[in-house]
Amino acid sequence: MRKLNSLAISDNGFIFKPSTGESFTTNEMGLFIIQLLKENKSGEEIINAIMEDFEVDKITAGRDLYEYLDFLKREQMMD
Repeated sequence: MRKLNSLAISDNGFIFKPSTGESFTTNEMGLFIIQLLKENKSGEEIINAIMEDFEVDKITAGRDLYEYLDFLKREQMMD
């Protein structure tokens, strides 16, 4: 989680990774997931929050979460 907390994230989805100088953009769902991760929410809590806020089923919410986690790990923005 240390890496995630070191990111500079704007309200409009701009992510700056100070360790490398790289920048990324993310959508509303990505910002939502990052915020919940920073609050140390569990995977199940995040899936439930996605289902409620984005009005999707559990399968879609889980897929969205785990695809985004894969992205964060692949880009070394999360441990």
